[in-house]
Formats: sequence, structure tokens, C-alpha cells
Amino acid sequence: MKLNQLFWAAALVTVSFACSDSGDEKPLGKYDNGILIMNEGNFGTNDGEVYHLNPTTEELLPNIFEAENLRPFAGLLEDMILEGDRLYLVANTGKVEIVNPADFKSLGAVASELDQPRSLAVNGTKLFISDYGPYDDNYGTPDSYVAVVNGLDGGVVSKKIEVSNKPEALFSYGNYIIVAGSEENKIEIIDAAQETVVTTLDLEASPKQFHAEGNVLWVYSITSDDVVFYTVNLNSLTLGNTYTIPLADATSRIAFDGDDEMYVLTSTGWPDYNDAVINIDIEGSNATATELMTGSGFYGIGYDHNSDQIYVANSNGFQGNGTVTVLSETGSVVRSFEVGRGPSGFLVY
Repeated sequence: MKLNQLFWAAALVTVSFACSDSGDEKPLGKYDNGILIMNEGNFGTNDGEVYHLNPTTEELLPNIFEAENLRPFAGLLEDMILEGDRLYLVANTGKVEIVNPADFKSLGAVASELDQPRSLAVNGTKLFISDYGPYDDNYGTPDSYVAVVNGLDGGVVSKKIEVSNKPEALFSYGNYIIVAGSEENKIEIIDAAQETVVTTLDLEASPKQFHAEGNVLWVYSITSDDVVFYTVNLNSLTLGNTYTIPLADATSRIAFDGDDEMYVLTSTGWPDYNDAVINIDIEGSNATATELMTGSGFYGIGYDHNSDQIYVANSNGFQGNGTVTVLSETGSVVRSFEVGRGPSGFLVY
């Protein structure tokens, strides 16, 4: 799952005890409940980090990777992927750190042979990592790839699978890895056993994020003027419906509430940075967009299924720390608080 990744929220059942593989109950770890806040960090200083929020008590614990491992994260944090009893922290500065989500203690890493990793998916005992690859002289990325690592706790890259430029989100299903090829408007499907692309689906918009509901995969995609949702039938790996919503300047940030409603960010970019939080509601063949909040500096969004609240991250122009504003589903402000540098995503337990 992504925040998926991310920068969208993933909901888990909140309970008092977790079950071990033996069936015995064990107390939850320090970070097993609440919300993880992904702070990207500042380019050059590479000070990305994770905060933990208890939304009930409003207790906020900063820099939990450094606190639990006695070393800084030392990277720009791009994505957080929760898979079973492992949390993968993807840094677009060339590494993946793997921690136990209960206590945030390090379990391993992929610390070499990556260039600009973007996201990650697990298939069997393999890690698949989307990577822009190195920049060429014109800042293009003609050598983008999906890296393969044999081992859930990291290790070395065993293969780099060539894909279209600028792969973003990944989704694992059955024996396949589904890749969002953002620059060339493609969905590429990798056979996880063969470690090769076996199918390509061409789109009219740039795919950014995935969200699965049953045997249907939603593909969040954008153009300069529209938001486009494609559906993929996971049983046949073919395109299904397309929903187009006239909405200019949508960013790659999205949160799903699990009930055919989505929350996205728009931004006019430099020099005005007129930003907005938009609710998109899809019912049947109809889709509507409603503006909930406007401002400047919106950088990430998440949804807390436990409280039905929207979390909006503001980078504050990377001038010092960022802030998070919590909204009700109707857009009213519940509270705001300061977080780390460049907050960009949330993971809700």
C-alpha cells in the first residue's frame, strides 16, 4: 500500500493488541497506533524524517527514525510503504531504509545501486523499486528502471528492469507488478518471476497513484486541465472505465477515503502558488469536484478513516518547518500544528 503509496493514507484496524504468528496476543508497539507524518526534508541538507502523531491525545513525537536508531535518516524521504511487519522508507536520494513499524528499529536497507527511487512494492520475497534513473545532460531520465532486490530486509540490487521514463507508484497483484509510467502515459505490467515487462497499457493522461478496491485498481492520472481516473480489471489486467473531471493544475497528491471519494491538491505553481484542496466524488458514471480550502504551499494530503478527517501538509516554502492542518470532511479547520521540513504524506494506522 502507498501512501502509497502515500502521500495518501492507508487505514488499518485500531486494536489494543496485535496477534503474533503463533496466535498469541502481544502488546502493541510504541508506534503501532496513530498517524505517521512523512517529512520530505530539504534539498541539500537531506534532513527527511518521520513524525508520529497520536490523534487522540495530540501527542507528536518528532524524528522517530533518528530517536530509535541513534543516527539521522540522512535522505530526502519520498514514500512510506507498509507491507506486513515491515515499513519501507524510500529516499529519492538513493536508498531505502527498512524498519519495524512497531518500534521503528532498523531491519535493513538498500543503500547502493539506486539513483532516484520513487516507490516500492513487495512480491513474494522480492522488493521492486521504481527509480527515475540518473539525469542526462538535459535533465531527462532516459534510463528509468524498476530495481529488483531479493530479500524483504534489503540487500543488493540483482536486476534493473527497463521501463518508460519516470516511473512512480507500483502495485503488486498476483505474479505481477503494475507500474505507473508518468512521463510517457503508460501502465507497464511486470512479470515478477520473469522480471520483465510483459504488457503495456497506453493512456491519455499521466498516471501517478494507485488504489485498489476488490478486483478493481483505480489509477489516478492528470493532464494540465483534467483529473482522469482509469480503472484496471485486475483479473484480466485490462483497462475498464474512464472518469474525466475538468480540474486544472492538479498535483500528484491524492488521498482516498475508501468510499469512492478522493481528496486532491491543485497548485498554479510559481510565481503565484494559488493552491486548493479539492474533494472528488464519483457515483456511478458521474463525478463532481468541490473546493474545500484554498491557500499557498500545500504539499501533501492524507485521510484518517478513524475520524473522517483530512490532513493537509504545508511546506511553508521550505522556509523552516512545515505545518499540518486538519479539516473536517466539509472543509472546516479542526486544528493546525508544526511538523518537520517539507511534510508531504501520511500513513494512518
